[in-house]
Amino acid sequence: MRAIKVERSAPLQGCVKIPGSKNSALALLAAACMADEPVTLLGIPDIADLRVIGELGGQIGLKVERDADGTVIVDPRMITSTNLDAEKSSSFRAAYYFVGALLAKYGKVSVGYPGGDDFVSRPMDQHIKALKQMGATFTFFDRHYTVEAAELKGSVIYFDTITSGATINAMFAAVRAKGTTVLLGAARDPEVTDTANLLNRMGARIVGAGTDHIRIEGVTALSGCTYTVIPDRLIAGAFLMAAGATGGCITVQDVIPEHMSSCIAKLREIGMEIETNEHSVTARSTGILRATRVRTAMYPGFATDLQQPLTALLTQANGKSIIGERIYPARFNHAVQLNRMGANIKVRSGVASINGGHPLRGALVHASDVRAGICLIVAGLCAEGTTTIAGVQHIERGYEDVVGSFRSLGAQIGLFDSEEQIASVASVSSLRMSK
Repeated sequence: MRAIKVERSAPLQGCVKIPGSKNSALALLAAACMADEPVTLLGIPDIADLRVIGELGGQIGLKVERDADGTVIVDPRMITSTNLDAEKSSSFRAAYYFVGALLAKYGKVSVGYPGGDDFVSRPMDQHIKALKQMGATFTFFDRHYTVEAAELKGSVIYFDTITSGATINAMFAAVRAKGTTVLLGAARDPEVTDTANLLNRMGARIVGAGTDHIRIEGVTALSGCTYTVIPDRLIAGAFLMAAGATGGCITVQDVIPEHMSSCIAKLREIGMEIETNEHSVTARSTGILRATRVRTAMYPGFATDLQQPLTALLTQANGKSIIGERIYPARFNHAVQLNRMGANIKVRSGVASINGGHPLRGALVHASDVRAGICLIVAGLCAEGTTTIAGVQHIERGYEDVVGSFRSLGAQIGLFDSEEQIASVASVSSLRMSK
């Protein structure tokens, strides 16, 4: 077992460059499979989920290579099969993108059921609805499902709920479908727009991405191109929250501030000073954190992927804060772990009540998903003693060298690989807690 050890740290100070968006990168790699020529992608983060895509691709003839400078070249010309390994494709949620991306070109796709972070319910009903309306048929088996279509045809599709995953998947299928497809109630996320921009660069005809009404004219061929992924707004937001939790000052560089508007507004409301420039955002602690109320929502609302690190920040704010999780009501595994560290959080029916101001203390905790991991790191930075975080593999799914990034800001944090090291850390932590 591997674990991250975090010590109480001085206020974090400095600048950190934000990598390319994980959520965009997963979609862009699938989009590149639709081309008839190689596609060059810049800024793709080197994280576990994307390495799995490389392994999956190798099994079907897709060639994915990363150069020494981080450039990723995707060559789909040798794809000979669209039967994706059920176990590997089930290890991350976004494997379903390969259905929309490959279906029109190859007529049949087989893939494992969505995996990745488990928030109890991540339904695929809107994906299924959209693809069926374009002419696809689904067959469900124990460990995988297949989707077939002799020909995809354009359709008017109304999403019953806003979903970025289904919006992107339907957009993929529509790009090479016959005729015109209109997506109503589409997600407005920057990652949706980013994916549409790449597809248009490849020769697709998509208008309206970034609004709730997207129109796609089907094309018969897509060419190669070079494209740069947008920066990860979610990682950037988490670092800004770490500045508040530790009483420091952090500048996130290579970001698009517009994508972070709801996060920035909430941090100002809590009491932090925020300065935005064209490609950077600086968060500075004022020494005072105010309790607040938050409801997660689809973009441009407050992102569900930011509520976990925000919860850690709000444990440091005096008073009662409320977080309503409207996207994934069961996404509060991190609250149990924070309570082990001395927090006072009660969760009921998708709402967390955080009685802030209670001192945190180091403990042995477990990261159950990508964002819960960053939440526990933030909490550990302001907790007395040592915090040992297991479940490192979940953090590595979404963060490239998270330990190095925090260290560059002055955090006392390290990654441990051996059982003896972890046991020693846990023993010291338990001893301190008992005193």
